[in-house]
Amino acid sequence: MKMYLISDNVDTQKGMRLAGVPGCVVHAKDEILEKLDDVLNDKDMGIILITEKLSKLVDDRIRDIKLNRSIPLIVEIPDRHGSRDIAESINRHVKEAIGLRM
Repeated sequence: MKMYLISDNVDTQKGMRLAGVPGCVVHAKDEILEKLDDVLNDKDMGIILITEKLSKLVDDRIRDIKLNRSIPLIVEIPDRHGSRDIAESINRHVKEAIGLRM
């Protein structure tokens, strides 16, 4: 299975490319959605890495993919500026998973 990165900055893309992960740099919502569709059409795709900033721009689409597809796995990664508040992230995941707010 393959892995692919969708990033909003060149530094993250270069670092992942050095690790053997191909990817692209996009900024606009329509570019993100177009690239997601392209990658989702690849039947060998196992993991899609997407920076948190981009993931937030297309949150509804990411949620739909996570809920309705078992493959590929979508992993939101922090960019070079770091991660957003971890407590917020955990609360959001719990709420999505079981419908509770902590």
